[in-house]
Order: sequence, then structure tokens, then C-alpha cells
Amino acid sequence: MLCCRSCCHPPEEPPVTAQVAAPVALQLPPAPPNGDTKRPGLRALKKMGLTEDEDVLAMLRGSRLRKIRSRTWHQERLYRLQEDGLSVWFQRRIPRAPSQHVFFVQHIESVREGHQSEGLRRFGAAFPPARCLTIAFKGRRKNLDLAAATAEEAQRWVRGLAKLRQRLDAMSQRERLDHWIHFYLHRADSDQDSKMSFKEIKSLLRMVNVDMNDMYARRLFKECDHSNNERLEGAEIEEFLRRLLKRPELEGIFHRYSGEDRVLSAPELLEFLEDQGEDGATLAHARQLIQTYELNETAKQHELMTLDGFMMYLLSPEGAALDTAHTGVFQDMGRPLAHYFISSSHNTYLTDSQIGGPSSTEAYVRAFAQGCRCVELDCWEGPGGEPVIYHGHTLTSKILFRDVVQAVRDHAFTQLKGRVLVKGKKLPAARSEDGRTLLDWELEEEEEEDEEEVEAAEQRRRAKQISPELSSLVVYCCAARLQTLCPGPGPRQPCQVSSVSERKAKKLIREAGNSFVRHNVHHLTRVYPLGLRVNSANYSPQEMWNSGCQLVALNFQTPGYEMDLNAGRFLINGQCGYVLKPACLQQPDTAFDPECPGPPRTTLTIQVLTAQQLPKLNAEKPNSIVDPLVRIEIHGVPADCARKETNYVLNNGFNPCWGQTLQFQLRAPELVLVRFVVEDYDTTSPNDFVGQFTLPLNSLKQGYRHVHLLSKDGASLSPATLFVHIRIQHS
Repeated sequence: MLCCRSCCHPPEEPPVTAQVAAPVALQLPPAPPNGDTKRPGLRALKKMGLTEDEDVLAMLRGSRLRKIRSRTWHQERLYRLQEDGLSVWFQRRIPRAPSQHVFFVQHIESVREGHQSEGLRRFGAAFPPARCLTIAFKGRRKNLDLAAATAEEAQRWVRGLAKLRQRLDAMSQRERLDHWIHFYLHRADSDQDSKMSFKEIKSLLRMVNVDMNDMYARRLFKECDHSNNERLEGAEIEEFLRRLLKRPELEGIFHRYSGEDRVLSAPELLEFLEDQGEDGATLAHARQLIQTYELNETAKQHELMTLDGFMMYLLSPEGAALDTAHTGVFQDMGRPLAHYFISSSHNTYLTDSQIGGPSSTEAYVRAFAQGCRCVELDCWEGPGGEPVIYHGHTLTSKILFRDVVQAVRDHAFTQLKGRVLVKGKKLPAARSEDGRTLLDWELEEEEEEDEEEVEAAEQRRRAKQISPELSSLVVYCCAARLQTLCPGPGPRQPCQVSSVSERKAKKLIREAGNSFVRHNVHHLTRVYPLGLRVNSANYSPQEMWNSGCQLVALNFQTPGYEMDLNAGRFLINGQCGYVLKPACLQQPDTAFDPECPGPPRTTLTIQVLTAQQLPKLNAEKPNSIVDPLVRIEIHGVPADCARKETNYVLNNGFNPCWGQTLQFQLRAPELVLVRFVVEDYDTTSPNDFVGQFTLPLNSLKQGYRHVHLLSKDGASLSPATLFVHIRIQHS
């Protein structure tokens, strides 16, 4: 859905300055010869089955690619795939010396060929499209626009990155963990001799976020040093890693069901599934899980599951907190539009502040990639009568309307049907000969409350500035001021869509909660951030969803808990951007009021057990180890909102253990979002964010579950997980 606003003439565009840098001679680090899989760093690529792939081998050797930033700034950089197969090394020039950096394959949103980015369309004319590619990243990181020396070299990177991303997506959590540990093992092996001294082992432990007692670490080292030469190699390293990765809490659960023989039969696994609360668990399903996740072929043939297979199952999507049945489109998609929550953005074109930030078509591409289905176009007349888009009466930069429409065409319809509804202001209709109004829409004004009561003459003046061509496109979603929540004597007009500020929406919820809910059963309501949020901060969308508002518009460029809630709300139903509202928000005669939801109906109990492989927050300080705590947040109607947290664990981000139980009483569970948050405790300053995961309560599975953590930008932090036990009791 497109939300359009059409207004008057913009000020002149500020001049553009270009940064020019002198060429720099850089040298590639030594690359491995073709097929040299004996190197420890190449074990990971070997497990991915890509050591013989010509494109991947070319990426391992490295390429000189030109990074393009402007018409005059395009500098040669060295790019080379790391031997872990999951990261790309590159070198850049800083004032005093070259610096080396990496980006990770799992953080790539897409790889586009040719001039398929705003940067290359504007600045890539000097390079043929066949030699160009764009690497777009998840989150707020800027695109990487590159030009290769030849078209074949560009294609090698396009194809190679596609293969790496495809293989990464297909990896099990156990394979990701194996990859992860070998990546750090390679880094800790300072002399690259495939042997690990105790000093290198201690370095490895710090890299993986654990500050192990020297005495315990030395004892573990000696127990694995069977050759007694103060070096671990080969099988000794593997044994050390197996001991390091032991999960005592999982072993305890496994042995509780497996008995003395220490393997799970299919009936024993079925007993575990039933205790988990798995609906419709059968013996056939238990057998299928054994065939899918068991690693030992002999055990698989005898329909038995070992501890390793059990861990594989619990680390898989089927063992995650999110119900896999809700990951695809499972809801009725034939209901009236007003019966859905619709993922919506505000001032979609902005990448930063509301006053002087840059506008970009890439902001639309990123919003669509995040599942946004309602984007905003602020349309103004530009030079020569060509429409432009920017935040009117501010210093934000302008982009062409035609470029935005092209971005919509190219990126909006993954999973959708290629159709657009245009919401906008409608010109006053003409009158018939007898003086009757043929069509008379109230014009919507996106202003603060004290400015909303404008004179009719002012409305007519503004109406004259609306493009007749744009007005004629507005049919199904006509902008209309929300003047009353009580329906008039005539028939309802569901095509009227009102936009209200967050302040007005909160006032309506507070003063006329049930009436607002009933209004939103038939009419679309869009809520937008206050104009005072010049830094593009967001409000909590939960308040607006509680009252049935469908189009709760947020600044997608600003990460934070508000966008985490939005991502969690639309995580389900195939992430198509449309989620059915609860039944209490669909019924015309509903008595539901978010301010008075009634007594508690549901008890949510979460036991926070352990975490695994939490990320380091400061890679530049190898001795810095996190002190993690876990907070569970409940977002719902005001009476349900709550947050409780565990104690912190000192100096252990690798396998911290809590074993603490947090409980919540819920009055409107159908609206609840549950947010799992991990923070690094600090005694003298606010805690640092480590990771989070948010999902609807109705999509939360019971029993022992892994919660797969996401970064502040919504990217996977794999293999970082929380291990919890969840119980939901309905009264």
C-alpha cells in the first residue's frame, strides 16, 4: 500500500560536494593455493562442500574492486573471502595507515547485478553495468557499490556470494556452531601451525567470550594433551572443543527420559514431546524426528536418538520458541482490509533525521525487505514540473518520484500480487446541476492537534495545490479527517482512511477506548509519529495495536525496541506484512476496551536456564567479557505490560547459567508480544544491549526451547541462543 501526500513547491536543493581521495597502492595478503584444504582455516569451507568451486576459489584468491561513492570518488580496494567461508576481508585507507576489516556473509540482505542501486544509477556511468554489483546489508549499514575489472570477475562474486548465502541458510544450528568455533580457532592459532599452546587456548577462550579460571583451564588443557608436549593438535583439539561445548542442562533432560541405556527410543522421545506440549505428537512423528536429526547411522537404523541427535533437534527450528506452523502464511487472507494489522512506515524515504537527513530510494528497498507493506511518498512539484519526494519545508534531500515508483516495482512484490492501493488526498468533487455534491471527501491534515481545526477556506486553498492526476488515482483509500467516532446516519464508507498523530491516538484510546476499537473494525486508521521527533525516534506501536489501528507507521531507519516489536508482530504469517487482528478487534459490537481488559486469564511462566555463545560487544578489547543478564518483557494492554529480569553472570558470555523463573499474569493474551532481551550488566552506566528476540504469545511454543537471538538491526546472531522452559496456563 502506498501513502501519498501532495503539497506545494519545495525550496532549492543544496549544492552537492564530492570527496576526492588519492589512489593508494595496496598489497593482498597471501592467499591459499587452489584446493589446499589441509590448512586449518579451510576446514569450514570443506564442510560446506565448496573447496572445489571455481567462483569460491577465485574469491579466496581475492580481487581488486573499485568502491564507488560519488561521480569522482571510486577507490580500488582489496576484497578476499576468508577461509571460514563466512566473512570477506577488505582493506581500506585511513589517514596514517591501511586498516583491515571484514564483513559477514550472514549480514548480506541481497546482491544485485548491474546498476541496480541508487548509488550506481547516479554515479556508476563510467563503469559498464556488466562489471558492477551491489552488496546490500541488513540493518543500517550502507550499500557496497563495486565495479570489477571484467564482467567475468563481477559474475564470480555475484555467483560465489549466492552459493555461500544459500549454503549458510541451509546450515543447521549445530553446523553454524561448528563453523563459529573453527573461525575463532583459526584466529587463535597465532603461528598457523595447526597446534594450540596453552597461551593460544586462553586467547581462544577470551575470543569466545569466556573468562575461565586459569587453574581449571590448565587442568582441561592437560587432560586433552595426550601427547604430553604442551600442544594440542588434531583429535586433542577436537576433544577440548567437545568438553568446552558440553551442555550439562541438556544432558540432564536427556537422561531423565532415556534411562540407563542413554539413548532415546521412539516411545521415549514421544513421551518427551507430549511433556513439551506438542499438539498431536505421534509415534510416527517421533520416528521422523530421529531420521531427521540423529547423526549416528547405526542409532538411526535402530530408531534410536543419541544425545547429539537430541541436541540437534532442540537447536533446530522445530525446537525453537517460535511455532514453525506460524512461519508460513496460515491465516485467512480473504477478510476485509480493516481486520488486519499492516506493517507500515513513516516518511519511508528518509535514512536519518526528519529535518536535514538524506532521502534515498534505498530506504524503500530496505523497508520492503523488512516486510513493510505501507510506504509513504511525500509528493511535491519539482523543477520542470517533475514530481519529487522529500520532507516538505525541511532541508532533507530530494529524490525523484519516478525513481521511487521504480523501486516499488522492483522490490515491493516478493510474496505479494503486484497490486498497489494509493492512499492520498482527494480534490473536492464537482457539483451536479441541482447543486448536490457528487463526492465530497474531507481533506486530511497531518498536523498537531492544535492546528487541526483549520478554516474551510484554508482547506480549499490547499486542495487547489493537489495534483488532479494524483487525486484521480485515489479511489479505495481516500484521506479523511477523523472528526467523530460515531457513525453518521448514512452508510459506512470504509474507503475513508484517517491519519492521526500518536498524541491524538493516545487521547482517543484513553477517553473513548471501546468506541475507537469499534471504529477500527470498519475503517482504516493510520498513526504517525509526532513532528517533534526530529531525530526519527519512534513511539511504542503496541498501544495503537491494542485499539485495532491497522497502519501503525514507524521510522524504519531507527532501530530500538519499537522496531523489535514491529518485527515481532509481523514475524508470523509468512512475514507477508499482514496479520489478522484478534477476534475482539474484528467484531462490530465488541465490548473490548484496552484500558479495561478484565481479570487475568493466562499465566506465563518462563524459566531462564542458560545461554550459548553470546557475541562479544567490543572486538577491539579481547579481554572484555560480558556479564549477561536476561530480561523478559511483556508488551500488551497497559495492565499486562511488565518486565522482569534474572541476576547477572560474571565474565561468561559463552555458556552462562541462571536457572531462574519469571512469571506473568495476562488479561489480554491475544495481543501480547513477548520480548527476550540479553544485556551486559554494568554497575556504573546503563547496561549494553547484547541481543533480543520478540514474538507473539500465541506463536510461543511450550516446553524446553531455544530462543535464537537477533542484533539491534534485526540480523541473526547465530549461534547465540537462550535456552528456556516455557509454560502457558489458561484459566
